[in-house]
Amino acid sequence: MDGVGPPLVTPFTQEGDLDEPALRELVGWVEQRGVDFHVPCGSNSEAELMTSTERTRVIEIVVEEASVPVLAGTGSPGLRETLEATEAAAAVGADAALVVTPFYFNHDQSTLETYYRAVADAAPLPVYLYSVPGYTDVRLQPETVEKLATHDNIVGMKDSSGDVAEFIRLANRTENADFQPVVGSGSVLAQALDAGGSGGVLALANIAPAVCSEIFQLHQEDPEAARELNAGFVELNRAITATYGIAGLKWAMRARGAPAGHVRSPHQPIDEPAKSALESLIADL
Repeated sequence: MDGVGPPLVTPFTQEGDLDEPALRELVGWVEQRGVDFHVPCGSNSEAELMTSTERTRVIEIVVEEASVPVLAGTGSPGLRETLEATEAAAAVGADAALVVTPFYFNHDQSTLETYYRAVADAAPLPVYLYSVPGYTDVRLQPETVEKLATHDNIVGMKDSSGDVAEFIRLANRTENADFQPVVGSGSVLAQALDAGGSGGVLALANIAPAVCSEIFQLHQEDPEAARELNAGFVELNRAITATYGIAGLKWAMRARGAPAGHVRSPHQPIDEPAKSALESLIADL
């Protein structure tokens, strides 16, 4: 998964139903603007608000419409559920599985290592680890990832901590393995590429896929210019993640003409002040 992929939002109708035509259109909308792969059923996809049947259907639609690889989110708190979801994703044509750390219960690093080895042993797809402590309060430590990177079926990791120092430690500890460190924060894409990252799975790529792709391509020839370009979008990235969340992201996408649909309850639409703030941030896009 070299390059940039969006954790593709899932369009819902105002009644909360899956909007399949909008999802099909959205796949084309981001592809036309330069993304390198798709990531359905990630955090920004509201995957945890969908049934297992809905998640498989979303992956199936994305696979049907995509002309680039599909990295499908298949993680759940339990091993059995994760393996069932991964098998279902493989059956509908996904190329790899993004498996979030088990959450809800507290697990130590040894337990997480054992869990991921069990997933990778049984999974019919290549496995990407996924650490998103802001949502799960669980962090995969670089020392644990170093051990897991030796597994033949564990091929990379999405790190959504936003911690550049930890990403550097991750990249350093896995540089001798056939392993792809992928950053999950659009604010530090260029810095992660500096550290040896292979790309990014970025909420920002839902609303500004061309910009994210440009940062990635520019970094190959002029890292300093890529960092400067990236710095100009830190406030927008913060707004659609930490400040206004998925509801803000979807509203901003709709304002740009993207078929993002609506959020699913318990998410609520953003208010007028939030819309005004986002309007000023997306004006230059």
